[in-house]
Amino acid sequence: MALSSFVGRGRDVAEVRRLLSTSRLVTLTGPGGVGKTRLALEVANAVRRLFPDGMVVVELDQVSDPALVVNAVAVSVGLREQAGRAPLEMLTDYLASRQLLLVLDNSEHVIDAIAGLADALLQACPHLRILATSREWLGISGEVIMPVPPLGLPDADQPESGDLLQYGAVQLFVDRATAVLSDYDLTEGNRFEVAEICRRLDGLPLAIELAAARLRALSEKEVLARLSDHLHLLSAPPRSHAPSRQRTLRSCIEWSHGLCSAREQLLWARLSVFVGGFELDTAEEVCAGDGLAAADVLQTVSSLIDKSILVAERHAEVMRYRMLDTIREFGRERLQETGELPRLRRGHRDAYLRLVERADADWVSPRQVGWFARLDREHANIQAAVDYSLTEPGEVDAAMRMLTGLFHFYWWGRGWAREGRLWLSRALDKPSPPSAARARALLTDASLALADGEFDVGRQRLEAARAILTTVSDAGSAAFAWWVDGSVGLYTSDLPAATAAFERGLGLLEPGRELTVRLDLLLSYASALALLGDAERATWCHDEFLRITEPADESFHRSYALWTFGLFVMQQGDLPRAVALIQQSIDLRRTIRDLTGLGWSQESLAWAESALGHHERAATLLGAADRLWEIMGRPLRTYQHLYPSHEACVRSAEEQLGTTPFEAAFERGRALSIDEGIAYALGEYPAPAAPPVPEADTTLTARERETAELIAEGLSNRQIATRLSISVRTVETHAQHILTKLGFRSRSQIASWVVRQRPTGQG
Repeated sequence: MALSSFVGRGRDVAEVRRLLSTSRLVTLTGPGGVGKTRLALEVANAVRRLFPDGMVVVELDQVSDPALVVNAVAVSVGLREQAGRAPLEMLTDYLASRQLLLVLDNSEHVIDAIAGLADALLQACPHLRILATSREWLGISGEVIMPVPPLGLPDADQPESGDLLQYGAVQLFVDRATAVLSDYDLTEGNRFEVAEICRRLDGLPLAIELAAARLRALSEKEVLARLSDHLHLLSAPPRSHAPSRQRTLRSCIEWSHGLCSAREQLLWARLSVFVGGFELDTAEEVCAGDGLAAADVLQTVSSLIDKSILVAERHAEVMRYRMLDTIREFGRERLQETGELPRLRRGHRDAYLRLVERADADWVSPRQVGWFARLDREHANIQAAVDYSLTEPGEVDAAMRMLTGLFHFYWWGRGWAREGRLWLSRALDKPSPPSAARARALLTDASLALADGEFDVGRQRLEAARAILTTVSDAGSAAFAWWVDGSVGLYTSDLPAATAAFERGLGLLEPGRELTVRLDLLLSYASALALLGDAERATWCHDEFLRITEPADESFHRSYALWTFGLFVMQQGDLPRAVALIQQSIDLRRTIRDLTGLGWSQESLAWAESALGHHERAATLLGAADRLWEIMGRPLRTYQHLYPSHEACVRSAEEQLGTTPFEAAFERGRALSIDEGIAYALGEYPAPAAPPVPEADTTLTARERETAELIAEGLSNRQIATRLSISVRTVETHAQHILTKLGFRSRSQIASWVVRQRPTGQG
């Protein structure tokens, strides 16, 4: 959300809106500081009502690795992971039927990746429109380029004639000056200087904001005099071959830098090491020392905000600070010139390593929800810290420590498993001596591979970790290995093997030690015991779980314990208690936004409601869960120990309601947002009216029906193309036709529809 008013761009907004009405890709180009981002956001907010599926902004300045571009867009759209499918395929399938505006902001540093992504999305998603901002255009077919002009300026020959506030540059200067001096106004006494300042700065918004910020200490005449001298000195001879406006902005930033105190200049440079923003405690930790006391950081940050070098943004009860890209780049150059950059980058990495390890150690505590929020805010900085550790010789151990410390927060809790596996693969591909950190990294990747259904990869990682653990003594990692081992049995429904492995893992842990590993083992052990119907040991697991988590007010694992015990009592026939337990798990999961856990809780609540005879409610809950599975992209079939219950619930609800009413209730659930789905599950929200149900069957051609059958088998577009000996592009076309004809929005809906068209008993 913008923290300052938007002025002086009425015509530009209208022009971009016109271009978007006729073109599916519009790229706003121009140098840093010209106002591309603010213009794009203003346009997006102005047209969002024209897009039924909304508007999504992707801030690409926080993505340093081109390999993570597609993942960043998918997460921004609301998707997570999909086992066995490439992120691009997952994203195109999700957006194929949606009318959505995608804003790709600050694309230039990953321009090739963005160009490839935009081209693929526009070809596969006929209703998608993209608004990009970049210092250079993408260079793909169909792109319309709009160079963002500077703000309008008064005539140089008659700067005092007419109404100066008709010019965008003057409007902006007065608006920002008023933020500095509440009683500021444009008068006969200052209009010449204001017009001349704006003209000297070529109408560049960032330069004007920097100049206006100086009115706290200087008059307009003093600003103009100092600025004019500086620009003159820096303009002859030209410092580079850059365009004149770019040199003007550069000169203004240097001028603003020169007016800062030595302490402000020092902190400006050091803060440039952060990516995507920072908080005060980390700024003090990373930037203090060598001429800057920790106690002085807050006051200096405040001074830099006053001078428009920093922007302050409130996140709930926390203040975060950030620099605009152009100002950050200037600060980074100062760090390089002083030779401080290597030390600051290492200090930045060390600070975020400590942050991650503190969060991991504090997992079983009432601060868990706060840690989730903090690490969400620090995602870009943590990515930068991991990248530093993987590119700096001898630092891979630190990368593995961070990646394993983030297991529950990012890779499991947030569903960012694909990103985690990418980083883990890079870390594990680097040669490093056997260590506890490497063993944990192998086990973390093994667990993520198993959840993706890649059992061969999971077993290989497990064996490699165990080979290390024969030479390294680490009871926690050894117990972790048994949890991974047991997960293989659990996911493949070999419940006796699973329970034996979990018991061995629990037997290795000392009381009060490695609580997170203990909770993982207890959770999976309880699931296996519940499915086996072992009442005594399942009850012990539940009691032990609560003994650890309730006094600490822990949320994540406790929600799983409530859900697992709900499954157990459901199996024992106590359906009202099962409903109550599962609803408690949903209420806890609402606070931490664990989408995987929410999906399972809504699924199993549907099973309980179906057993109680509430078939319409069960069908609606299945639809709400299906929306979450689509977002997560993790097929239910991966979890063979639970999937039969899903199939039984679908059959029962459809038999009792009939196909058309079942479809209507299911679609009501799919139409709910995540928060509405939670509220509906808890009895706080009624389901909306059902969308029209498509007529079954005859609209599909023979080839489209073939494609639909293969989609129902869980095959990707590439696998379908191989099976049918056609191109991937042809498969994409068939899939889009199927979605359009049946009125569906996801492949999972196609799969459910195919199953329902089969003769009874075929399944």
